[in-house]
Amino acid sequence: MHSKSLILAVDMYGCPNRCRHCWLGHMPNKQMDSDSDIWIVNYFKPYFNQITYYSWLREPDFCSDYKERWKRDIQLSVNSTPQRFELASFWRIVRDPEYVKFLKDVGTKKIQLTFFGMEELTDKYVGRKGAFQELLKATEILIDNHITPRWQAFINDENKNSLVELLQLTETLKLRERCISLQDEFKFFIHAGSCDGENRKLYDIRIQRSDIPEVLKKYYLDFEKVLTERECVERLENDTSYPSYHNDDLIVLYISNIYNVYFNFTNMSEAWKIGNLKEESSEELVRRVLEEDTYALNLAKAISFKELAGKYGDRRSRRVFFLDDYKDYLMNCFLDDKFR
Repeated sequence: MHSKSLILAVDMYGCPNRCRHCWLGHMPNKQMDSDSDIWIVNYFKPYFNQITYYSWLREPDFCSDYKERWKRDIQLSVNSTPQRFELASFWRIVRDPEYVKFLKDVGTKKIQLTFFGMEELTDKYVGRKGAFQELLKATEILIDNHITPRWQAFINDENKNSLVELLQLTETLKLRERCISLQDEFKFFIHAGSCDGENRKLYDIRIQRSDIPEVLKKYYLDFEKVLTERECVERLENDTSYPSYHNDDLIVLYISNIYNVYFNFTNMSEAWKIGNLKEESSEELVRRVLEEDTYALNLAKAISFKELAGKYGDRRSRRVFFLDDYKDYLMNCFLDDKFR
């Protein structure tokens, strides 16, 4: 029995959206067998004293029996209790009046809602017509039930002006004033997101620092830490250290609906796969997890950031990144080359 704690996030039910920013990558929706949850927990039980089970890793509560499902997640967890965080299904909020009551019953105080601009662009980037109107309706339902909405927006070159309109909409709807009496204040914030998974496909339209509208800069998450790609390359061009992805006392595993297993370091691509629960013995797969012995992690030990920046970095680029996100971008470029 190992002293490290384990979190299992399992894609049991899928997701109603196909968001273009999704760092996990798009996966087909496939409902897993009803007893797959206990089978998965039992797979790891002999090795870990503490296991926290979540039946979702994309849209939370994307199942009709979400109340019973939450109770089952709690029951399946070993010496641990899953938490609610700030996530909920806006798809379900607007379709099921009982759902927001459930959110309150489990102690939810605030919920994050994700936009990509006004109606046309939000629908486009969520991948579903009507998503923008659902987000607005969900905002009203949350406030009416004393849960604070938080508006997150992803910025790129295509939607930068639409996000200015979105900011103006928060003022038109008086969201800050209407949330004053609630336990948490309303927040509106923007960022470019990581550059892995689906969002890496948007590299060509990643926002440039000079193109971020001035009015949005105060709402840009950790704006003082934002670097251009050129600045990232300059910081890494003499960095002889190697990419390091490591778990300390807590291990988080993502499990797809076909039982592939990944760390939560970056996108759920083939290069990052640890193994498959149905194909590997538990002894071997747990060994890989504990020793961090995987294809991607072993390759990471063989190339420095200096080499990665020299091979894949663009000194001419003014696209913006946080440095750690840029390191992941470089590493995934390298893995794409190696895995072809």
